[in-house]
Amino acid sequence: MPLANNALVLVTDGRKTLFFRNEGDENQIDLRTEDFDEREDLRDGEMKTDAPGAIGQGGGYSGRVAYEETDFHQQEEDRWAVAAAEQVNRRALRNDFDQLVIIAPPKTLGVLRKKLHKEAERKLLCEIPKEMTRRPIPDIEALLVGETKAEAPADF
Repeated sequence: MPLANNALVLVTDGRKTLFFRNEGDENQIDLRTEDFDEREDLRDGEMKTDAPGAIGQGGGYSGRVAYEETDFHQQEEDRWAVAAAEQVNRRALRNDFDQLVIIAPPKTLGVLRKKLHKEAERKLLCEIPKEMTRRPIPDIEALLVGETKAEAPADF
């Protein structure tokens, strides 16, 4: 299905979120940046305050077993993806778009998918499991051309 005029395109990776609007039509994609946000990566020392926990072993064994350390960076990326999904949900409930495309790495896409409202899911044209937040707009448009069967913008 072609990407309609005014369709919303979300490109995110858990650190950066970009919202684009298709100013073109169903025959030719023309993405325009509508909104973006990027978070600073915190160092481990800024995210955690203590060493991983440990427990003593029972049953005659000596020593202690450490718990696996929490991946604070992944938790932060998941929170970022949830915030992006909430923003999409608010827009869907306001009827801000008729079609939605989400481009995100597979792990981020999985978090987003779980948090989408039924109304946003209904408008979802396609999901593309790919990291594209650091790519220029023409690369994103080219990716969409392959997925939606529309044409790339004309060169001026």
